[in-house]
Amino acid sequence: MNQALLRKRGFPERDPQAKACLEMAGRSFIEGFGVAAQSSTAVEATATLARIDGIRRGFAFEGAAMAMAIRDALPLGHRHHVADLLEAADDHIYMIHVGVGWSLARLPRPLRRAATVGLTDPTLTWLALDGYGFHQAFFHTDKYVRRQYIDPAPPLPMGAHAGYAPRAIDQGIGRALWFVAGADPNRALRLIEAFPPQRHEDLFAGLGLATTYAGGASRDEIEELAKRVGRHRPALAQGSVFAAEARTHAHITQPHTENAVQAITGLHVTEAAAIATQTRPSGHTVDGQLSFEVWRRRIMQRWATEARFSLDPPLHSSAQSRAAVGDGGNVSAAAETDSLSKPRQPGIDRAKGGS
Repeated sequence: MNQALLRKRGFPERDPQAKACLEMAGRSFIEGFGVAAQSSTAVEATATLARIDGIRRGFAFEGAAMAMAIRDALPLGHRHHVADLLEAADDHIYMIHVGVGWSLARLPRPLRRAATVGLTDPTLTWLALDGYGFHQAFFHTDKYVRRQYIDPAPPLPMGAHAGYAPRAIDQGIGRALWFVAGADPNRALRLIEAFPPQRHEDLFAGLGLATTYAGGASRDEIEELAKRVGRHRPALAQGSVFAAEARTHAHITQPHTENAVQAITGLHVTEAAAIATQTRPSGHTVDGQLSFEVWRRRIMQRWATEARFSLDPPLHSSAQSRAAVGDGGNVSAAAETDSLSKPRQPGIDRAKGGS
């Protein structure tokens, strides 16, 4: 349990309420991991985890998913632990995908693909790399946050393409920055501003998700953060919408969820969650673009329209935007890489020139 302590990680303890909130998330994750590791079946694990109070339950299922993914990867027993957990605990589908990503950070490279065999949703699979990014920033903060390292060969879930991987990982790093900053919006903003500008959008999306899902700051503080992010407000809102849907789908919405969603998006939790469900595409691609990124762009566009937020440049005309409509289209991995990846320098440690 010591690994969940902010002091152990070297993160600031800005006040007792923020400290308790963030450390509760870590302890709940570890508790869920232990339950899943010791349970005979996913059904048994789900029954135990369902008794955990709502504010902690999502984090517990995230930890449980990591344990189940590791069990799938090991050459012992069957390889449908994650699939069984998804079936038994569909309410927590989002956190389960994120939790699988943690296993990718701990398993030897030859076992990583086996850990993701249970992830079959082509849109949500990318959340595993979000989980991986969170883990790396949380446990290797100096390398991934202060030195802004980019993995030259990140782990890829089944069916994923390398071109988008750094972006999905950055969304997880952005989520971790809420913990690295001790739930201090000003500190989190400074951390993101230190990164190259082309990484800001994904980092702010992750920050919006963590601010909303984990909590730890007042509504006034979050409103001020939302004002200060400027043109990245749609990305912050997209992350908040993701968090609203994750908690709403799992029936574990908390007062801090409502406060954060209203502060960032101006919407109620149920309204924000509806945007996520109504815009989610199906299939691997939409008009030649990865469905996960299309989903994010649709959410940003929908929120900007409802909030009367001026997009500059408009998402549909930006060279980096992928707000396609309709379902269908197939592209090669190379084409997806060209259209979806940002300019990156894989494997570069920006402070010291190496990993």
